[in-house]
Amino acid sequence: MSENRLLIVDDDADFASFVGRVAEQSGYDVVAANNPDAFRGQLASWQPDVIVLDLRMPGTDGVELLRELARDLVKAKIFLASGVDERVLDTARQLGTAAGLTIAGTLLKPVRAAELRRHLESVKESDTPIDPADIARAIERQELALHYQPRLDAASGRVSGVEALIRWWHPTKGLLMPGQFLSVIENSIAIDRLTDWVVAAAVRQVGLWRREGVEIGMSVNVSARNLGDLSLPDRIAGLCQAHGVPHETLTVELTETATMQDANRIMDILARMRLKGFGLAIDDFGTGYSSLVQLRRLPFTEIKIDKSFVGEMLESKDSSVIVRTIIDMARNLGLVPVAEGVESERAARKLVEHGCHDLQGYWISRPLPADDLRAFFEGYGPVPWMASAGRSPEAATSPSD
Repeated sequence: MSENRLLIVDDDADFASFVGRVAEQSGYDVVAANNPDAFRGQLASWQPDVIVLDLRMPGTDGVELLRELARDLVKAKIFLASGVDERVLDTARQLGTAAGLTIAGTLLKPVRAAELRRHLESVKESDTPIDPADIARAIERQELALHYQPRLDAASGRVSGVEALIRWWHPTKGLLMPGQFLSVIENSIAIDRLTDWVVAAAVRQVGLWRREGVEIGMSVNVSARNLGDLSLPDRIAGLCQAHGVPHETLTVELTETATMQDANRIMDILARMRLKGFGLAIDDFGTGYSSLVQLRRLPFTEIKIDKSFVGEMLESKDSSVIVRTIIDMARNLGLVPVAEGVESERAARKLVEHGCHDLQGYWISRPLPADDLRAFFEGYGPVPWMASAGRSPEAATSPSD
């Protein structure tokens, strides 16, 4: 039986047909159900890997079906689709996640084919699953690489730093993105070895750039599991010393969920990182469940606004308000607000208008291998309208300047 089986649950025949066509083009076997009873039957016989579930169904609704899926311990990846208010979609996503389901994303109708294809490709199962032990072999065989996504300082319009993002050139599966393997190893000891490799490779690259005359900041991601290791600050400091990299050049990024672990141990590790001069960023801010108290208790230097809000802020009043609120809060707390997922000049101008400090996203550049970045540094910017305006008056009082 195929490893990529998709079940569409929607009473709209046109939408179901559209999803089916896109899914088949992406290598899925597809069946559809147009009512809850048909869905239950297909669920039992088809055993899908992926479910596209409409929240509005005759005779029941998607939230009730999510409750059934959680009760039956269904392991399929679920996309929630609907034309309802996006806040309802997000609430349903949170309910499903809290119930233990794998909610892979939400689809607000009408959905573009490219967007749907991207979602489906991101959760597509390979012929053989990734095993945590594969990471150790990948490191030994030099299958891993770092790509670097530039970010701009909004005051000058110049590149201010890069974020290191891992890529895996798998011998049989081809290029694997982080979302295709990190979740598999997140709770295993393999994540410690992977983090060590990423940090070492990133610091070594900064050292190489500095010797070539390129002064640039570097951000690296650290897992929640890594925060159980009290030696982490010293290990990172040792790498910086070995490669001649000033500590203030490096920023360590943590997700909101990482900050919800053992509070005392995390405060110990993060305080020592700040004492050594490293920057600390809270990543994907706004998508987790951490209390705002964490921003007061933990010594962060940056807040990275999640790309889901940045991507929707031009069309969604709610997302726009959230972005503006996070920027204001960051500045008032003396933190640097950084917007991820900036994909247009229009979005960039709006973020600068709101006082955002740094911008990162495809409008600036996709993640690039190190060999391509030197040419990027030499050929990019400054962005004329940023350089001429400088930081907006509203942002000029940012405590981080």
